[in-house]
Amino acid sequence: MRGRDAALDGIRAIAALGVWLLHVGSNTGVMYREGMLPWMMSRLGIAVPIFFLLSGLLLYRPWARAVIEDTPRPQPLRYLWRRVLRVMPVYWLVTALALWAWSPFDWTGWLKWMSLTQNFFPGDPTPDGLYQMWTLPIEMSFYVVLPILAWLLHRFARGGNRPVRLLGGIAVLPVISLAVVAAARLFEQPQLALLLPYHLIFFACGMAMAVLSVWIGHSRVIDSLAPQLLVLAGLLYVVLSTGLAGPRTLALPTLSQSLLRVSLEAAVAVLLVAPFALASRPGSLRNQVLGNPVIAYLGRISYSFFLWHAPVITLQMKLTGAQPFQGDFASVAVVSFVVTMLLSVGSYHLIEASALKLSGHRSAPALPPGAPAPLPAAPAP
Repeated sequence: MRGRDAALDGIRAIAALGVWLLHVGSNTGVMYREGMLPWMMSRLGIAVPIFFLLSGLLLYRPWARAVIEDTPRPQPLRYLWRRVLRVMPVYWLVTALALWAWSPFDWTGWLKWMSLTQNFFPGDPTPDGLYQMWTLPIEMSFYVVLPILAWLLHRFARGGNRPVRLLGGIAVLPVISLAVVAAARLFEQPQLALLLPYHLIFFACGMAMAVLSVWIGHSRVIDSLAPQLLVLAGLLYVVLSTGLAGPRTLALPTLSQSLLRVSLEAAVAVLLVAPFALASRPGSLRNQVLGNPVIAYLGRISYSFFLWHAPVITLQMKLTGAQPFQGDFASVAVVSFVVTMLLSVGSYHLIEASALKLSGHRSAPALPPGAPAPLPAAPAP
């Protein structure tokens, strides 16, 4: 069994905490105040592209390896069964509780949400406590489409330089994505942002990184430039946190703002993940920081944390009688973090781990930062 990459678990942890902080800031109104810090908080949605990129990287890697090294390809049905067991049990629990507590829906609404098809009905209201769930139908759509994409790429890569042809085939996906982003703005169809094609650029970046990780392995160039790449990611995030990338409210951005925002999000995600996915060096400071046991464990429970944090924040706001955008940031942050952590630890060990055993796959323990660099296990969405 291959070990997990503790540093990539750490990236998942940071991304999950970013989503939580974004929603604490939006619910308490801090995100809408004046100043650069509120603007930077409003762009913590960058966590979603990071999650999407990690899915593309870690889930496509076995198919990329099969093409480049002629190893056996994953079995699609077995792969999909594992994905269902990985995603759905905890999702069903959290969603059912939120729908029971706050939903205005009849059985048809329940069916849409419990089947992860709610994004295909954009006119329906989003129940309280479930506003973060819009990303999961996109993830699940990618899971379903990935075996088809992998098969097409496999056929395209035959008869030439396989890694290069794979990268060429994958390069089509960002073009499709940017075309859909443009169409969403030109034809005033914002609901397209709830569908997979809009976000293909992020998954494609991960898939390309998967090809490179199999083809070149450890990149000394990226290793030597890792500090600069991480600094550049931070600088681009600052640019992303300005009006150039669109408003921080629900107002629709312009076409140029939409294209710039998606491009910047993809660039930041790539620059952040590449030093760990393509040049993981266990003894480096970056791996020591993100791969430490505490952060790595947070990464392992990050899926449960992602699911639970919004209903916990919603419940806290309702119990305290706080008005929308007027809650106390510190108290909401502290209480929601503690309660969400407790629920996440419980659901991870009682539900997620049990589901992984049913799938015939056990999550490998995260290797310590000083251990040899492994091939990472599949991520939480």
